[in-house]
Amino acid sequence: MFNSFVSKIEPKTVNTALDHDDWVQAMQDELHEFERNRVWRLIPTPKDAYVVGLRWVFRNKMDKEGNVIRNKARLVVKGYCQEEGIDYEVTFALIARLESILIFLGYVAHKNFKFFQKDMKCAFLNGEQEETVYVEQPPGFVNEK
Repeated sequence: MFNSFVSKIEPKTVNTALDHDDWVQAMQDELHEFERNRVWRLIPTPKDAYVVGLRWVFRNKMDKEGNVIRNKARLVVKGYCQEEGIDYEVTFALIARLESILIFLGYVAHKNFKFFQKDMKCAFLNGEQEETVYVEQPPGFVNEK
């Protein structure tokens, strides 16, 4: 059953999303998680600082029948604008290899364990950074402090 507060159309731009209350709510939910996890703090940008851009990615979450059940807005860094050796030295992304997942599932089946899947609303990897990174304010939610 389609929920009346959920848009079926995934917006391509922030301005389009800002015209729909359900997408604005999805963006506010994402920003609330950033605030809750203390991802950043608003400060004046130093004159010589390189500022990395941000962009919104909009997706519909669907149930197993393909019905839209929730709108999801993700705020992501435009990492493709950075240059290796200038803006960063090393990259690392924690991922699970398919082979590891298959071994795990095989072991679970062999031992007759119950296995449950959980869809996480929000996940953050928090770590200490040696350098300071400046990012622009989220498009559509600029605070003029």
